[in-house]
Amino acid sequence: MPSDPGITLVTGGGRGVGAGIARALAEDGWSVVVGARSQDQIEAVAAEIGGRAVVVNVSDRESVEHAVAEAGDIDLLVANAGIGNQDGATWEVDPDDWWRVLEVNVLGVHLCCRAVIPGMLERGRGRIVITGSGAAYLPGSGHTAYPASKAAVCRYGETLANELRGRIPVFFFSPGLVKTEMTKSIGDNASWTPPELAPQLVRVLASGRADALAGRYIHAEHDDIEDLIARADEIEREDLNSIRLRR
Repeated sequence: MPSDPGITLVTGGGRGVGAGIARALAEDGWSVVVGARSQDQIEAVAAEIGGRAVVVNVSDRESVEHAVAEAGDIDLLVANAGIGNQDGATWEVDPDDWWRVLEVNVLGVHLCCRAVIPGMLERGRGRIVITGSGAAYLPGSGHTAYPASKAAVCRYGETLANELRGRIPVFFFSPGLVKTEMTKSIGDNASWTPPELAPQLVRVLASGRADALAGRYIHAEHDDIEDLIARADEIEREDLNSIRLRR
């Protein structure tokens, strides 16, 4: 990794998975801009890693465009901001509360992507990494808002990668079941994913070594990224993708 690979904006970077990703990218020499709504949290992470903090509401177009302009020439977008599960049965949840999950998790990703893509295309470089979830396809969920949002954003990442093929690699991945503020209600006996795995994966995706895997679902815990890189030709030839049923 070059000593100064460029500027990265990590949304949802004030805590949890996003903060871990911000720390890992800073270790690799990235100039990290930590974005989220909670100013105290992002300022703390930014101070820790020698980065910058920018307050951003990813579901608000003006806020996103301001944050991207403030960040500068972004070479890597990590669209990680997301909110979690509804409380109560789907038919009892206020529709505005249900829709809020999709506004943050899907519209938020789109607004961030559309804000950085023109500059990346103009400069001829850039990468996008989107935090998805196994909730996009795994059975057993008891709520609708979060799984629906993650299914949408994974499909969004796949199709955006197709649009930008050969110009900007777009990745989407699952960090696994990481113990964070959003998942703390699940209980201590769950099969928790080590929190360092998602940052390790994003470091590889940011490096450019995995560009041949753009547009394919990758799991931080269950996929060996080095093995996938070595098998990239086979994966493309056979159209291997665990998120889609093969016939």
